[in-house]
Amino acid sequence: MTKKHRMLLAAALLIGICTPAFAAEPAVPPVIPAGEIPTPKTTKTDAKKKSSAKKSDSKQADKAAEAPKPSNPEPAVAKQNNINVRGQAKINSEVVTHLKKGQLVTILEEITIKKPGTDEPAKWAKIALPPSSFAWVNTSFVDANKTVVPKKLNLRSGPGENYSIIGRLEKGAAVNVTDTKGGWSKIEAPAGSYAFVAAHLLSKDPTDIAKASPAAPPATTVAAVATVTPPPPVTTTIVEPSPVIAPPPTTTPAPVVVTPPPPPAPMLTPVITPSPAAPVEETLIKRVITREGIVRGSVSIQAPSFYSLRSLEGTKTINYLHSSSTNISVSEFKGQRVMITGEEILDERWPNTPVIEIETIQAVQE
Repeated sequence: MTKKHRMLLAAALLIGICTPAFAAEPAVPPVIPAGEIPTPKTTKTDAKKKSSAKKSDSKQADKAAEAPKPSNPEPAVAKQNNINVRGQAKINSEVVTHLKKGQLVTILEEITIKKPGTDEPAKWAKIALPPSSFAWVNTSFVDANKTVVPKKLNLRSGPGENYSIIGRLEKGAAVNVTDTKGGWSKIEAPAGSYAFVAAHLLSKDPTDIAKASPAAPPATTVAAVATVTPPPPVTTTIVEPSPVIAPPPTTTPAPVVVTPPPPPAPMLTPVITPSPAAPVEETLIKRVITREGIVRGSVSIQAPSFYSLRSLEGTKTINYLHSSSTNISVSEFKGQRVMITGEEILDERWPNTPVIEIETIQAVQE
């Protein structure tokens, strides 16, 4: 045995002595006491998901809490003439109709704008459209019987989809068409249609509302007269004297005096007081005028319309221009010299510049 072999054998013996022998043990699962369930560990991703879900639910709850609740309908009265009723709660929204001073309306809801524009009111009143107002619907959604075909049909303030929505109609609802224009039908505004008015132009004072309400006609007054029963007829009985022996010729028998009954009391006739005559309503005379001038845009955003009539020199505003007819488009005459005929109305907010409700407008060749 060489020296190399002896060194290898010694190394093998040394390894055998230093390494302890062991047997492989089977893996035993840990015993969990009855009633104890280990709580699963929550990862960071799960925690973030739960946190974001809670925040989302919280935001939705806050929005639901901040959502304005509609108020009960209440009456109000227009404070002045020619108040603009608009399609939206905005000063630059289209005008749907006008209110007269003392006109009674119903407020459906009050709206407050958080960040109103310059010279724009912050508080608005959503009102039911007054009688004799109109709305527009798409003609293709109304059948030959003048009833609504789809489940929901939007009412708009003008003949086009760019006009504001002022209500909705259900399927089968009947409409009264008064005019048509470019695939749109003008109808009488049904119940449930609405528009917006600046709140400071309406009064909810009970005294003003009582004045605006029609008074009941006075009842006929009959004076109370006591009933007089006529007395029964009086029967007069004349008693003949018993026969007596005639006295000596020198005596005269006493005459029998019969007292007549008193006359019956006169009958009283009921007196009827006539009711006071009903006041005669004052007839307003329509003031129709004809003016010549140049059509320009309104300078102030609080003006009653978007257009005005300037003098031929262009230095003075003569009238504001407005047209409720769909056949007249004032914008087409902007910058032109025109001849205008229509009713002139005075608005208290602009006492020096009346409004012309245009009936005819014609360009004048210079």
